[in-house]
This record gives sequence, C-alpha cells and structure tokens, in this order.
Amino acid sequence: MKVLLVNGSSRKNGCTYTALCEVAKALNENGVETEIFQVGNPEIRDCCGCLECTKLDGRCVFDDIVNELIAKAADFDGFVFGSPVYFAHPSGRLLSLMDRAFYAGKKNFAFKPASVVVSARRAGTTASLDVIMKYLTIANMPVVSSSYWNMVHGNTPEQVVQDLEGMQIMRHLGENMAWILKCIDIAKKSGLSHPEQDAKIKTNFIR
Repeated sequence: MKVLLVNGSSRKNGCTYTALCEVAKALNENGVETEIFQVGNPEIRDCCGCLECTKLDGRCVFDDIVNELIAKAADFDGFVFGSPVYFAHPSGRLLSLMDRAFYAGKKNFAFKPASVVVSARRAGTTASLDVIMKYLTIANMPVVSSSYWNMVHGNTPEQVVQDLEGMQIMRHLGENMAWILKCIDIAKKSGLSHPEQDAKIKTNFIR
C-alpha cells in the first residue's frame, strides 16, 4: 500500500511539508509506504476547457507536471493534498494542478481514499479545506478524516512543530488513512470491489 502526499507549497521544506511529514510518519509506522510529490515553483497554466484531454486517454494536452502527477497517481492507493493558505484560499498553483489532473485523469484517483491538509499562520484554513475537498468528492474518493479539522498553524516549520494539537491531528490522519487502506485491501481480497457506475448524466437548470 502506498500513499502519495502532494505538497502544494512553493517552499519545499516549509510549513505544509512539515505537516505532511507528520502524516507520512504515522503512515510508515503503520506499514504504508509514502512519497511526497513536490509541486514547487513551475508555472502551471489553468484548465482552459478545450476538452482535448478526452481524446488523449487520461492526459492533459499541455504536457507538464500535471501529466506527471496523473501518471504517478495510477500507482498509488491513497492521497493527501497539502496547501498553504493564501488570502483565505489554497495555493493557486495547486488548484490549477488539481483542476487539470482531476479533469483529465480522474480515473487514476477514483475510489482511492484521500484527505486534505492545510497550513496557515492564523486564519483561512476551513475555507481552504472546503475548496480542496471538493475535488475528492467529485471523484468518488472516500474522504479520510482526523480528530479535528486537518490544519496546522505557524509561520515557520519550527512554529508548526510547536502546534502540538495540529501535529496530533496529522498523526491521527495518518493512522486513519492506514486503517482505511487496510480495510479496502481486505475487501478486495474477499472479492468486494468498488461500485460500478453507469454512464454520467449531465443536466442543467435551463428549460
């Protein structure tokens, strides 16, 4: 079992990374392999709705880090998406990445448990959690929770470590993720798979 932790911060070893590492540590202690996927500083264009990805079998027409994430996702059993909070919302870079990855490559994420982690100096965390969580709930992904909302506070990694409640929340999240993954593994070995869905129905409210 493997979990990919996506660090949506431009800072490789910053506050978000510190939180994700605590989640990863708990996962590792429970027999789950982990890898941190660093988004970093590349320019990531947003989705332009061209629909070319529908002709490319799960790849975006713009061949960049988004396609790297989509390809990597196929080999992982669970995900944690992390972001710093900017102006009460997640990193715009992460949102552009997820817009395109979930539109073009949703099949590589579907039915795999996932969660969201955010870090902030002070506020904007719950709004940011809500935004990122929407991606999971449109992709049939079981959402893994913790003992409180998945957030840490601090302006530096050293301050985040001092957020003892936040660090505990990260550990509980890793433990819960490991438990869910093991439950799914037992289900698969017993012949129980995820539901098969019929073709998507799209409607609007204009009549």
